[in-house]
Order: sequence, then C-alpha cells, then structure tokens
Amino acid sequence: MKSANWLKAHIHAFDYFGGVTETLVPDNLKTGVIKAQREESILNEAYRELADHYRTVIVPSRVRKPKDKPTAEGSVGYASRQIIAALRNAQCFHITELNQYIFEKLEEINTTDFQKRPGSRKKVFEEEEKSTLQQLPQTRFKMMEWKTAKVQLNYHIQVERMYYSVPYEYVRESVDIRLTTDLIEVYFKEARIASHKRLKGEIGQFSTKVDHMPDHHRSYLEHNPENNVKWAAAMGPSTEKYVAYILENNVEKKALNILSTLQNIARKFTTEELEQAITTLLEISTTPSNTVLKGILERKKKSLKTQESAAKTQPASTESHGFTRGASYFGRDKK
Repeated sequence: MKSANWLKAHIHAFDYFGGVTETLVPDNLKTGVIKAQREESILNEAYRELADHYRTVIVPSRVRKPKDKPTAEGSVGYASRQIIAALRNAQCFHITELNQYIFEKLEEINTTDFQKRPGSRKKVFEEEEKSTLQQLPQTRFKMMEWKTAKVQLNYHIQVERMYYSVPYEYVRESVDIRLTTDLIEVYFKEARIASHKRLKGEIGQFSTKVDHMPDHHRSYLEHNPENNVKWAAAMGPSTEKYVAYILENNVEKKALNILSTLQNIARKFTTEELEQAITTLLEISTTPSNTVLKGILERKKKSLKTQESAAKTQPASTESHGFTRGASYFGRDKK
C-alpha cells in the first residue's frame, strides 16, 4: 500500500463517520509507522501531519499482537465474507461501478438488524458512539507525501523525473521534500529552503528560480539582447548603433558572445574612451568588429602614454619666444 492510499482511507473514513476518534490504533505497516518502538514509535511524517490536522493521537499496536485491536481484525474477516465474497461474480467495467456495488453492500450490512440483540450496526453507532467523536476540521486534509533527495551539482533536485532548484549553497546535501497535489517544499534540517509549483506534463521539465543561482549563473541568465540594448543606450549613441549592428548581422547565440566580449572590453576603459573609439570604428570600417575596436583603443592608449612620457622628459624652457634661439646663442651676453 502506498502512502497516498493509506491517507485517503483515513480521510474517507472520517468523512463517512462524520467525526474523528480520539485515538487511532493502526498496524505497523511501513506507510504509517517507520519504526515500532516500545516507548514511542517513529511515524511516517505525512501520517503524523494527518493526525495533527484532525487533532487525534496515533498509538500503533504492538508487533504480532492482534488482540490489541480484536474488533478491527474481526471486522476485516466479516467484510471479506459479506462484501468481497458476495461480489466475486460481479462484472464491472469501471472502478466507480465497483465502488458503488461495495457501498451498497456496506449499507446493507450496517442497516441489517442483529440476530442476538436489538438494533443494527448503524443504530448502535448513532446512539452510542457518534457522540464521542470529535468534530471534523473546517478544511479537509490536503494529501501530501515526504521524500528525500540529494541536491545535484546543478543545484537542482529530481522529484518524479522533474527538476526543481534550491539555493546553490546546499549542493550535495540531502534534503527532505514535502509533496502536495500542487506544491513542492524543500526542507534542510527542518527549515524550509525552497518551494515550487508542482510541474506536470512532459517529463524532464525544470523549475529554476533566479535567487537560487550563483552570481555568475545569474549574470549569464541576464545576458540577453534586451539587456544588452539597455546597456548600450546608457553608454552612448555610437555604442547603441554598434550593438544594434551586431544583433542584426549575427544569429542570437553568436551575437551574445560578441556582446559579452564587448562588455569585457568596456570594463577596461572609461565610458568616454569607449564611445569615442566606437565612433571612430563606425567611421573607418564598413564591417566593424571587436578586434578593430581593441586596436583603436590600444593605439589611443599608447599615444596618450607617449605624450605623457614626452611631457615628463622635456626640460622646461626659460625663453618665451617659441623656437627663437635667444641672445645667449649669438653671444651678445658674452664679455
């Protein structure tokens, strides 16, 4: 029996009875009890949450002690004889049809009078037992399931062949996963670290949140044509024109690689230097490229260094007449 079936059986039983018992005494099946212990058994997390939702207590029976729940054991045998055996020759083509047959047989058993005492099972329940039940909560328990998974190197976990991201700091850690009908929550040491809408349909889908990515992955995700156009507009009109040229004359993947190189070049120069160099590039080249742009920027940088070096080595002149040699050259001052 799977956990979902086990929980549904409890939910349907509570709805049928119209209330909840103070105590549940189940067998030690793995879908309900992880480990049976004398002091306190370790329960399946989803089963424990169901008990909390309906405000009841789970007290598993002792291992190999059927007398801990003799009424339940007797009822199982009686239902097998009166319902299952009675329908052994019934031919059904849909599960709904079979359930209808079972429900009709169940109502027949519950309303049939006892042979050795007055009343029926239904009358005894309504007169003696129903008043002891606790009220049902206003909302029905949402089906859930708990699993464990290891965070992969791409900071995603795999759940039913779908992939969900978690913060990249938890790579290679084991995490607990809480699954409901439409939500997946990821826990690490009882603290929730991520939640996603549950993916449905084609297998292999990814649900990735930007906040879970490392910085360099986030930058790569944001490296798209729209953001590059915004960056170019902030740099200047020549840069904007050059970026538009790159996007128009290359397929998107190649264009983004070229623009990535352009942004790396831009980090080494001021906005004014880059804008001037691109202006020159667009004037001298019919097929502008980053290689030519780098050459223009390097020559400009080298030219500025040469001028600065020359200015430092040239001695300051005492004459104020440009290239005039002055009286001292011609010996007027010599005596």
